Amino acid sequence: MKKYLAILIILCLGNVTLFGQDSNAKSRIIKVDYNKSAGKLNTMFKECIGAGRANEGLRADWQQQLALTKKECDFKYIRMHGLLTDDMAVYTEDNKGNPIYNYQYIDVLYDFLLSINVKPFVELGFMPSRLASGNETIFWWKGNVTPPKDYKKWEDLIRNLTQHFTERYGEEEVKTWYFEVWNEPNLSPGFWTGTQEEYFKLYDYTARAVKSVNPAYKVGGPATAGAAWVPETIEFCSKNKVPLDFISTHAYGVGQGFLDEFGGSGTVLNKEESSVSGEVINSRKQISSSAKPNLELHYTEWSSSYTPADPIHDSYHSAAYILQKLKQVGNAANSMSYWVFTDIFEEPGPRFTPFHGGFGLLNTQGIKKPAYFSYSFLNKLGETELQNTDTSSWATKNEKGNVQVLFWDFTYTLPDATNNQQYYIKDLPSKPKGSVKIEVAGLQKGNYTLEIYKVGYKVNDVFTDYLGMNKPNQLTKQQVNKLKEKNNGDPISTEIVKIDANGIYKKDFKINENDVLLLNLVKQ
Repeated sequence: MKKYLAILIILCLGNVTLFGQDSNAKSRIIKVDYNKSAGKLNTMFKECIGAGRANEGLRADWQQQLALTKKECDFKYIRMHGLLTDDMAVYTEDNKGNPIYNYQYIDVLYDFLLSINVKPFVELGFMPSRLASGNETIFWWKGNVTPPKDYKKWEDLIRNLTQHFTERYGEEEVKTWYFEVWNEPNLSPGFWTGTQEEYFKLYDYTARAVKSVNPAYKVGGPATAGAAWVPETIEFCSKNKVPLDFISTHAYGVGQGFLDEFGGSGTVLNKEESSVSGEVINSRKQISSSAKPNLELHYTEWSSSYTPADPIHDSYHSAAYILQKLKQVGNAANSMSYWVFTDIFEEPGPRFTPFHGGFGLLNTQGIKKPAYFSYSFLNKLGETELQNTDTSSWATKNEKGNVQVLFWDFTYTLPDATNNQQYYIKDLPSKPKGSVKIEVAGLQKGNYTLEIYKVGYKVNDVFTDYLGMNKPNQLTKQQVNKLKEKNNGDPISTEIVKIDANGIYKKDFKINENDVLLLNLVKQ
């Protein structure tokens, strides 16, 4: 389903040049003016981040990594599977079939999230086994994917849970949360053994249960794979007067299949320029032409690949890829939740090596991958965007008179007839792509400190460093510390720049394939 909208998407994009800085990199110029603003920077890129499952969030190392990621990337919400699965001990029944509710594990998790100023994007799933109509499960941790045996009991559980949140955290706090119904129900029997009609029934009961506690609470879905069911969900809710506050769905940059937790199918990075971003733009178009044209749109999962066994997730190529896709999306989505922040992630079971193609921005030991710096660099941008015609960059300023320019090259280098698992596990030197001329006008006269940050081949490129260690299956403390120190995201250079009365800063920067550079001009 990744290619079915290609022609329509290209038409929707109009004059947008998606990869416009690729073949013309040698003459590339980024020219901005401090006094020419494009308005407040859209920070949809840090609205939400993903995590594997709720129970993993009870681990000390998971919590430590999230606190670090919050500090440096500033994600506002987090979404994860398995809030209602048996390992969270939420639901059981007595010998007469009466429900017994227990939220002690959820309380520990949510108390921690809120203590570091991260809000839950509440995914309501999967099915507690005592409430399930069948035994079908998914993943190593056995999330039950069957409909409830009793929809009234499911509704009562959701109402009771929502009331509990209200009592514990207050309605003003819970009003800021999102309640999302299930995960990828269109992947049947993978994540849902029922039909679309049965999912809509589940959605109906769930939405009404949430709203019965407070009509202002936000509920939505369908949380589908491949941007599916968006018009159908809106039509169902409109026709049946079912509450719907937002659309959520998912997209991955692979041109085939949807579910492969073991990486066995041999994934291939989609070469289409509109991959991921075209689906987002089309979802926004579907909403705009619907009976509910003003719905929020949240992509609650996205990444270059849908398997946690794909070495592209560890590669330096991912940093430029992430930025390219986020730039292409523009204002089409209210959030783009990268899947996920950490390799502490056990869908196929615990992992046995420190770099195994896991989804995370951080590996299991908390070492920052190149993808991490896409988000930490974005978080260094100023609050005001500057007018800028370059399609692979952001230029911003802040109230202190500082200017930031984040720019990159994204080049698709995957050879034909080669899959990700064969290619991205190698040492992959990057080729020169010419230079980029940066020109910033309108600056105040005086001295500035220029900080230059970078991600690229052998620069904040931990996987290549790991290959240089001959890929040990286990890392010693010393090796972990060495990799963390070398891949810490500090500036690669710092210098003093004098701006004279003409107020212009100019400099040429050499750039290689899939390099990412951030310039921060700090007024002294």
